[in-house]
Amino acid sequence: MRIILPLLAAASLALLPSACSRGRLPGGAPVSEEIITSAADADAEFALYAVNRAFLPTVAQWPPTGKQENLRWIHTSNGARTQIIQPGDTLTLRIWDSNDNSLLTGLDQKMVQLQAVKVAANGTVFMPYVGNVNVLGLTPDLARETLQSELETIVPSAQLQLDMSEGRNNSVDLVNGVLTPGTYPMPDRNYTVMGLISAGGGISLSLNNPQIRLVRGGSIYGTSVDRLLDDPHFDTLLRGGDRVFVEEDERYFLSFGAAGQEALHIFTKDKVSAMDAVSIMGGLQDNKADPKGLLVLREYAPSAVAAGQRGPRQTRVVFSLDLTSADGIFSARKFQINPDDLVMATESPINDVLTVSNIVGNFVGVFNTTSNIFN
Repeated sequence: MRIILPLLAAASLALLPSACSRGRLPGGAPVSEEIITSAADADAEFALYAVNRAFLPTVAQWPPTGKQENLRWIHTSNGARTQIIQPGDTLTLRIWDSNDNSLLTGLDQKMVQLQAVKVAANGTVFMPYVGNVNVLGLTPDLARETLQSELETIVPSAQLQLDMSEGRNNSVDLVNGVLTPGTYPMPDRNYTVMGLISAGGGISLSLNNPQIRLVRGGSIYGTSVDRLLDDPHFDTLLRGGDRVFVEEDERYFLSFGAAGQEALHIFTKDKVSAMDAVSIMGGLQDNKADPKGLLVLREYAPSAVAAGQRGPRQTRVVFSLDLTSADGIFSARKFQINPDDLVMATESPINDVLTVSNIVGNFVGVFNTTSNIFN
């Protein structure tokens, strides 16, 4: 038995190289060499590109991929600090008259109040003994003076006060993504998107990289909250009837292989680099991942490979990043992840050797235990 055990151990160790050379042991992700080798085949159905400093300007000119909204946004401008009367607004008119024989007030009555006087679609309001008066587009002060002048033609001693309640054309809708959505009246014509969001209690903290959407007429405008906060020139001036909503960024990428987490990951900011993606997916598994073989799989539209178009050689593309070199790390910080990309952390080939070595070690340990029992 003492002679057999060393022979068995030696035979097992001799089988180690052949076991590794015949093929890979089952694993959770491919080895980068497998993909790189297959890319050299004449009938390869994808193109392989190593990401480095020289390659970054080239890929930056290629067409975008994945979900791309490309919405425009409106720069801010200065509005008036006053309100203007629009159809649908409601006016409250208080008419004072000290004349004992007034047409408007009764005995011992010095003031009459006309409530809920609605501005008609043509911009007019009705006043007793006066008729319809056009107040469309006037500020409350100018409307008061206009109504006062019309009233003085029949009641020279009358004085008028006016209060306005904003209607639909002087209000905006804050649909969702804030603490208190609803319809908000515009206090003046200098009301901005940030002012509206503030009135709604601020953006919900649960939203990941929140995006602002503005619906005006038949057009939709969009930008991110980060961009809005970083540049005051994007704090757009609102118009009556605008609808604003805040939503989570819908763009995502996938992680696979020897990553910290295999999952679907929402973009956490407007631009996500390859290094950002590694952080978002929980890094690389220390005991499995090959830092030389971080792969990004992407599919381009057929138009990207058309003649005269700057783009890849094939629609299916694999980008390879080496995180063990300084150039690879710096390039990974500049290489942009596109929506729908698959970020794959490949396994190191040394894992197969370690696995077989552990099997042999356990094998020898069992026979040593058996030998001790027989002795």
